[in-house]
Amino acid sequence: MSLNLDNVPPRMVSVLTENWTLTDPRDLPALVRMAQEAEDAGFDMVMVSDHVVMGPSAGSSGRMENPRDYAMPGNQDPATPWPSSLILLAAIAAATTRIRIGAVALIAPLRHPLALAKDLATLDLLSGGRLVVQPTVSWHEDEFAALGVDFRSRGKILDEHLQIWQRAWQPSPASFTGEFFAFHDVYVDPKPSSAAGPTLWFGGQGVSSPIVRRLA
Repeated sequence: MSLNLDNVPPRMVSVLTENWTLTDPRDLPALVRMAQEAEDAGFDMVMVSDHVVMGPSAGSSGRMENPRDYAMPGNQDPATPWPSSLILLAAIAAATTRIRIGAVALIAPLRHPLALAKDLATLDLLSGGRLVVQPTVSWHEDEFAALGVDFRSRGKILDEHLQIWQRAWQPSPASFTGEFFAFHDVYVDPKPSSAAGPTLWFGGQGVSSPIVRRLA
């Protein structure tokens, strides 16, 4: 059986993360302009990935031989600039009208789930429902240690995040009791642009059981 792709439009994504190599790393408006140019060129999405801080182990494996491996654990220069992904995406959302904006590899366990639920809902509303979120647990243990989050519990923390986001995005008030977080009758407003919340994607370096469970 063959698949006819003649009438299927191309799907193009521009990954803005690490594009500081193309411009001054402090010139964040240049990344916003790149997103505008991607929208004008017909791209479907711009993506920005995430780190809060980097530690020495980020570069423990040295410079990668293959540039395609730039994002692999152990070969990232700790001095690489990582602007706040959600703030950068907010600027992009305000400067564009059509293109989807992707908060990819968003390291949710490093934030409080209610604060992150508020930020994501605000960004989704600001963009008119164009936000796609791909939450992750990351690999960089130094980063978790610096922020006081248990690296070994990061998967279970993410699972609670996902439950809390869904409750926070439904009509208020919201309550939750879990292993890591608990609250009762809180109001998280404004809500996202749709009742279902932003589109969520899940992925990683492999198809693990937790990813399959979250997808299901």
